[in-house]
Amino acid sequence: MEPLPEQRLSKYRGDARKPQTIQQWMPVWDWFYHHYFRVQTSGWEHVPPQGQTLFVGSHNGGLATPDLFMFFYDWVQRFGPDRPVYGLTHAKIWQVYPLLANIAAELGAVPFYPRTALGLIERGHSVLVYPGGAQDVFRPHGLRDRIYLNGRTGFLRLALWHSLPITPLISWGAHDTLIVLADYYPQLKQLHDWGMPWVLGIDPEVFPIYLGLPWGLSLGPLLNIPLPAQIHTRVCPPIVFERSGYEASRDRAYVQSCYDRVVLTMQAALDELIQSVEG
Repeated sequence: MEPLPEQRLSKYRGDARKPQTIQQWMPVWDWFYHHYFRVQTSGWEHVPPQGQTLFVGSHNGGLATPDLFMFFYDWVQRFGPDRPVYGLTHAKIWQVYPLLANIAAELGAVPFYPRTALGLIERGHSVLVYPGGAQDVFRPHGLRDRIYLNGRTGFLRLALWHSLPITPLISWGAHDTLIVLADYYPQLKQLHDWGMPWVLGIDPEVFPIYLGLPWGLSLGPLLNIPLPAQIHTRVCPPIVFERSGYEASRDRAYVQSCYDRVVLTMQAALDELIQSVEG
């Protein structure tokens, strides 16, 4: 299966978002928030009542990503369904799970293409991105206390170009909703290089083995039902960079230094959150 051309995804550039759909989902998320994940959250004073920012997160729990949805619930509780924040989602979700992608689009998800992200920012919207992608959300349980953005710097170039602050989002606990034991993607990639085709013709980018619902012990990036586990989330203070503008966004050394700063800042915040939770 060839990747979908970007022009065929034009209807997912944010126009599909429906506040009424978000409102309909709120009772479901409310139950999960208070009874299933028993969420504890902090740091929302760092989100200004108005204005634009680029939220950057590290997430857990497989394709269910419960910490993402709990962040989203908190956002709507505080700012209402009419204040949008658009989530940049891996475009392969639109290929593999089109029905779910349609629902996600009504909630504010858009496929992560450069022109899509740029269009949202130029229209003045706040945007949420998880740069680590599948490698982050399926990182092994032993790395649950590590911030992993996979070395991707595209989000930083966008932020610098448009002089946007970066507001980090961190969480602790969602890694226990899916126990990832290891990632066997390198071995799978070797088999592919020897001639084994990808399922559906799509490179999965990860091939985890994990324990979780509903599959028990399973392989591959399948949809999962999260196990019940308490989740702690935190919104960190915005990071403002000394230089910005187009030239700064094309300075590779400067972009890398900004990336390192974001990762170190998020790691320090996660270490502090873990310490506060675990004592």
